Amino acid sequence: MSAMVLRGARGLSSAPWFTSLVTVVLLLAMLGIGGTAYPGFLSEQVLFNLLIDNAFLLVLAVGMGFVILSGGIDLSVGSVLALSTMVAAWLLQRAHWPPGLVIVCVLLMGAGFGAAMGLLIHLFKLQPFIVTLAGMFLARGLCYLISIESIAIDDPFFTSLSQTQVPLPGGFLSPGAAIALVVLLLAVWLAHFTSFGRAVYAVGGNEQSAAMMGLNVGRTKVAVYALSGFCAALGGLLFAVYMLSGYGLHGQGIELDAIAAVVIGGTLLTGGYGYIAGALSGVLVLGAIQTLIAFDGTLSSWWTKIVIGALLFVFCVVQRVVGGRAGK
Repeated sequence: MSAMVLRGARGLSSAPWFTSLVTVVLLLAMLGIGGTAYPGFLSEQVLFNLLIDNAFLLVLAVGMGFVILSGGIDLSVGSVLALSTMVAAWLLQRAHWPPGLVIVCVLLMGAGFGAAMGLLIHLFKLQPFIVTLAGMFLARGLCYLISIESIAIDDPFFTSLSQTQVPLPGGFLSPGAAIALVVLLLAVWLAHFTSFGRAVYAVGGNEQSAAMMGLNVGRTKVAVYALSGFCAALGGLLFAVYMLSGYGLHGQGIELDAIAAVVIGGTLLTGGYGYIAGALSGVLVLGAIQTLIAFDGTLSSWWTKIVIGALLFVFCVVQRVVGGRAGK
């Protein structure tokens, strides 16, 4: 009997969804601790605020999830987010473009920026870390070519969007949070129910084998980085609505938060293993850490980084153990 239980436990720990399950259990434990220690922590609006305050991060994590699943990394997403806020703010406030055209231009800019990095990575066989690091510096520098100061946004459409509340039982969501959830659902469908998603997993698992299977590895890589750039630009638009400003310092370090959310959500950094839906649980865990510290009121905000760092260490070890067992 004990041998059967042991085999069952080993089978569970080697399942591809095991680390995602661990993340969900961790999130529930954190919510339980917060609800026990702080009155009102588990109120509906506090939980909704986890999504409202991290909608842009969820969108970034979705794009980052595809990149990591393909075996790559994208360090440019935070800078592209900042550049998107600056371009949107400048076009709205200085050039007086209509909001719809601004949104389309910013999204195309982000997708094009990501596709250009994907082309460089594929055509010249460059390391994604170096290419996207260069993209990070380039996008951040372009922000300051537009303006070294913050540009306030008072466009009626953006202002009304920032003030709109989507009513729900017990509270409300912002339009940005609703958009982020729609993006997540579309990404889950794209990853698990389309040929593109299967190609991403295949390339991340073994690029040479994927090429031998007849998959277009180059096109998949370019599409993945274009998707990441698109999500970074969309996250920038959501952030611009959230802050009602464009600024070159927006989103500093947020690319590391996106990577952390994807890894904590159960996606393996080496690629080919994980679930896009895990980005949601990863983002909610990061949001729950911030909320717990805010409710406590006595801890420095730096404890957020300390706890996230500790969690990353734990999840990297868990992934290593699970990956080793799955490979046997």
